Formats: sequence, structure tokens, C-alpha cells
Amino acid sequence: MRPGPWQFFTLDEARAMEAIVDRIIPPDPETPGGKLADSAVFIDRQLKGPYGSNQSLYMLGPHAKGTKEQGPQSALTHAELYRKSLAALDKHCRSTFGGKTFAELGATEQDDVLGKIESGEVKFETVDAQGFFSALLKDVPEGFFADPIHGGNRDMVGWKMIGFPGIRYDYRDWVNRQTSAIRIRQ
Repeated sequence: MRPGPWQFFTLDEARAMEAIVDRIIPPDPETPGGKLADSAVFIDRQLKGPYGSNQSLYMLGPHAKGTKEQGPQSALTHAELYRKSLAALDKHCRSTFGGKTFAELGATEQDDVLGKIESGEVKFETVDAQGFFSALLKDVPEGFFADPIHGGNRDMVGWKMIGFPGIRYDYRDWVNRQTSAIRIRQ
């Protein structure tokens, strides 16, 4: 696990999140996965800040299930969604896999659990499991491709993968190079 203080996640939650981000963006021979790109660190930092407290969202009811176009309708903040979902995930794994947490499972078992959450086959008692999975599908890639100043995209791995030169002071030399990959220097 990456050293350094977690700002939102407990150590158990951080272990689960590092396993999750590596299943959503698995490493391959050319690119590190979500864990080495610090996607979990990005999510940790976001959950500690205004995103985690839903500071910019209307949070007064009603909280009835809306249409797909209306997006998530929940009384939970993003931070509460993650905290409750990670606890429910480990509870499910412990009861299904002989006391093992999600982080202790093998990659195949982890993929199976996440697939069943996505399909709705696995449900959590206290929180919407599919809503959690939807949040992961949004937040994990954001951590992989975000500006590294926010805690993810370590060493600009996401940007290198797609040939994005990164944030530069003067980008005029790059404007007409929209279809060619750009080698990033550090």
C-alpha cells in the first residue's frame, strides 16, 4: 500500500479502495493500474473536501429514486456513500469468502464480486450497491486522468497513456498537433 497519511479512508478502507481501483483499471505491461496511478489517493482527497460533503449539491429531500437523466437521488453525501459501501462490501466478502475482506481476495474473486454488484445480484443492507458501483465508475477514471495536483495520475501515467502533454504555461506550439501523440517529459 502507498505510504503516507490517508485523509478520509481508514487503513482497511484504503486497502479495499486500492484493490478496487486496480480491478477497475488493471495494470498491463505498458501502463500501471489504478493503484499505482494513485486513483485511491485522488478519491481519498476528494472525499475529505467539498465533493465528499456534497457541498455544491441540493441535499434536502425528497430522495425518491429518480430517472437515469436525473442522476443519483440520495440523502447520503459522497463520503457517507463510500464509508457505508466499503463497510458493506467487506461484510459481504467476510460472509461469502470465509472471513476474508475484499482486499484479501484474489483478482478473479474481486472481479466476480464487483460484477455481481454492478449487475444488482449483490445488494447491501444499508446502502445502494449499484449506486456505489456507479460512483466508482466515475471517480476511479477521474483519479487516473486528473491533474496530479489533486492526488491521482501519479507521474502523469494517465496523460502519458493518451498522449496528453499536460498542463503547460504556453501551449501555442501544441494547438495544431491534435492527432499526434506527444511525448511527455518530466
